[in-house]
Amino acid sequence: MAKLILLNKPFNTLSQFTDSAGRSTLADYIDQANVYPAGRLDYDSEGLMLLTDNGALQAQLSDPRYGKNKVYWAQVEGQATVEQCQRLRRGVELKDGPARAVDCQLLKEPRLWPRTPPIRERRNIPTSWIALTLNEGRNRQVRRMTAAIGLPTLRLVRIAVGNWSLNDLQPGESRVLTVEAPPVRSKNTSRRFKPSHRR
Repeated sequence: MAKLILLNKPFNTLSQFTDSAGRSTLADYIDQANVYPAGRLDYDSEGLMLLTDNGALQAQLSDPRYGKNKVYWAQVEGQATVEQCQRLRRGVELKDGPARAVDCQLLKEPRLWPRTPPIRERRNIPTSWIALTLNEGRNRQVRRMTAAIGLPTLRLVRIAVGNWSLNDLQPGESRVLTVEAPPVRSKNTSRRFKPSHRR
């Protein structure tokens, strides 16, 4: 069995346990020993992060080859349209190659916690929300994809990874689960367990 921690990572928090510049890190919210992030979430993004004490599970959750769907709610500048969502599903060209959403849907403004600090809104420019599902995790991918269709992302919240979702977790809150550990496929699997941010 493996330990799996679901954390609602607050805005402006690093997806690691230490930082020489004194910024907020996972250590401010997680006091479990010997657990490591399975993937990352940008400093200025919020929402679901998974941490585990099992190397094989960490690889399965974070390696794009396993194709775990990740669902994001993005508040964008401008009024998103069905056609723009279709463009994201068809795929857009980024500097590091094409990127395609598994799904994209227009979203009514969700009921979320207030962000601190709040986003800066322009009086004459509307904002809207989309729900975007990806199965890869390139650097700042959601933001780059929405910018490519003329919708700069203002706020980004990840609400689900694979079968796990935020549910009622508030920023900084976590839930500890015990899950079945995946089988170790080869002798090299454990090398993908990256304890670089160990406390």
